Amino acid sequence: MFSRIKRLCDSVFLPGVAIDVLIPMKILLIEDDARISHFLITGFQQEGCSITHAANGVDGLHEAITGSYDVIVLDIMLPELDGFGVLSQLRGQGHLTPVLILSAKHSVSERVQGLQSGADDYLVKPFAFSELFARCQSLCRRQSQNQNAVQSLSLSYQDLSLDLLSHDVERSGDVIHLNQREFILLKLMMENPEVVISKATILEQVWGHQFDPQTNVVDVLVCRLRGKVDKGFELPLIHTLRGVGYVLRK
Repeated sequence: MFSRIKRLCDSVFLPGVAIDVLIPMKILLIEDDARISHFLITGFQQEGCSITHAANGVDGLHEAITGSYDVIVLDIMLPELDGFGVLSQLRGQGHLTPVLILSAKHSVSERVQGLQSGADDYLVKPFAFSELFARCQSLCRRQSQNQNAVQSLSLSYQDLSLDLLSHDVERSGDVIHLNQREFILLKLMMENPEVVISKATILEQVWGHQFDPQTNVVDVLVCRLRGKVDKGFELPLIHTLRGVGYVLRK
């Protein structure tokens, strides 16, 4: 029996396909064929993955919505709710987990339908397990890169957040209005949380040229920023270390 599934999945590794070593993935497999499911579960577990299996569309959708997964491997021809229905409801509710469709449907129109429904990849049966695994890794990597890109556009520390595109600043949901120099200083501090920043560094980064280190413009700016960021909050975040510099810390 296992050999029949092995022939179906063609588990011999593909020449030239690099299998990266990543943090073990969490996979949701939505597949009703018990033999294929057993083969895939075994394969993913041997690669160190954590895998959850659902044998119909309704249970699969529930798992996809309530669980946290790196990749969903989804069959199309499922009982109770087909794969397109699962995908439509999943995307309709705003869930962005990468989905790889695994299906015997191989026509161009069916593949286009799957991708247009919100799938991130489409693999036709029979398939090589090595290719399936490599594609799951690729989707996982792409998702991680996308999340990092989004995170790189914003900074946060404790309940304080700063958006680098819109220049919006909030603390516990309250909007904080900053002028240009206040924003630059806060950005500098949030990029270096819990690191003491000297007055000379602030002069160089905020004003862009050298001032007399004895000038009080930095003190005035920090005082003004502290008044906006910490005023009304029990926990102050901007601290002065006399003779050393300033630090963002709780």
